[in-house]
Amino acid sequence: MSLTDAPTLKPKRQANLKSLMQLSLVALLLVVWTALSFSTPTFATEGNITNLLRQTAIGGVLAIGQTFVIITAGIDLSVGSLVAVTGVSLALMVERGVPLPLAVAGALALGLTAGMVNAFAIHRMGLPPFIATLAMLSVARGSALLLTGGQSISMPASGFTAFSTTNVWVVPSLFVVLLLVAAAGWVLLHRTRWGRYVFAYGSNKEAARLSGVNIGGVVFFVYGISALCAAIAGILVVSRIGVGVPTAGTGYELDSIAASVIGGASLFGGAGGVFGTILGALLITTISNGANLLNVDPFWQQIITGLLIAVIVFLDQLRKRREG
Repeated sequence: MSLTDAPTLKPKRQANLKSLMQLSLVALLLVVWTALSFSTPTFATEGNITNLLRQTAIGGVLAIGQTFVIITAGIDLSVGSLVAVTGVSLALMVERGVPLPLAVAGALALGLTAGMVNAFAIHRMGLPPFIATLAMLSVARGSALLLTGGQSISMPASGFTAFSTTNVWVVPSLFVVLLLVAAAGWVLLHRTRWGRYVFAYGSNKEAARLSGVNIGGVVFFVYGISALCAAIAGILVVSRIGVGVPTAGTGYELDSIAASVIGGASLFGGAGGVFGTILGALLITTISNGANLLNVDPFWQQIITGLLIAVIVFLDQLRKRREG
């Protein structure tokens, strides 16, 4: 092997590892689905599968945005609170007579603004992503409670709330939204210059900077995408439950991180993808759904998810050491 072959081997090895991980996730999902189909007669019913896809849609949208951040070796702890504040803002605007399209646009703009604030705190103020987004978590949750006085806000637009119960052919509308977000995310991540910058930043920030990558632009890009996905998830939550709830999204940040990591995103940066994230979100939702059908203590769901994260991060750490 010549030295000129070396640069091409690592990307090939990473691509093979990524494909193997995704195939392993698909195989694991098939095993879990098969086991649950035999364990409970209600799992494989049309109504339960539809409900499973609707549940996956919200967590999947949130996790796709989180994946952009994790690929840069960052983290966004504010997404759950942004689900709440964008959701209640949407409900409040519609309640006060704002046309639904403008209210939706306003909720998306609010989420994007929060993402820009996170990016400013990280890039301009030098705060670690953990601290900056933890602060936004508190600010956004407090804002949601302050706007509503701690009360839920009814969503008067019945057509909007009915959207979550409709199907496109046989696919739930919420899951169609997830597929659209996933398609847009895949294009941005794998077919644009900024997507290449995201991976370069996560692999080696200093090398990316010396290569001419706009480091600040990457930070604003990924945290903007993450917050925008959180706003979309907040809108979907309101559509599904018909009210804006200031406590909605509690714990969603952990689920989004779990889905991204289980789907192959490396907490060390430089690795991740949209398809794997969707598989991770689907696996987490399946575990939750199956545990509910089997009357398993819900605390076991958290234990299983935590163990999955620990094992996958450990394996990723071993891979990093071998590459080093």
